Amino acid sequence: MFVSFSDTPPFDLAPGAVARALFGERAMLNLVEMEPGASVPLHDHPHEQLGLILRGSMTMTIGDEEREIREHDGYVVASGVTHGGAAGPDGAVLLDVFTPIRDDYRQAAERIAG
Repeated sequence: MFVSFSDTPPFDLAPGAVARALFGERAMLNLVEMEPGASVPLHDHPHEQLGLILRGSMTMTIGDEEREIREHDGYVVASGVTHGGAAGPDGAVLLDVFTPIRDDYRQAAERIAG
């Protein structure tokens, strides 16, 4: 299967942050575009999350550690660990991988797709 993220309907993650998701059988990709200064509040979930900053920068908190991350920096968030982040002055584009699949993201994507 081939997919163009340009054709995938975006859904809101937080004010100024939209996502486009691709679902496999046991894992998913999530392309996130964040406006300058947009933030995803601290939260946790039972999914393992791996991420990569494709463009821009973010200040990200994972557990007790806060760090500024830039293009080609990656991160790992273990299941149940509190995390969140704020885009830098030029915004941020990031790619997240989740396993298992996030049903809340699937439902949001399906609502948008109709």
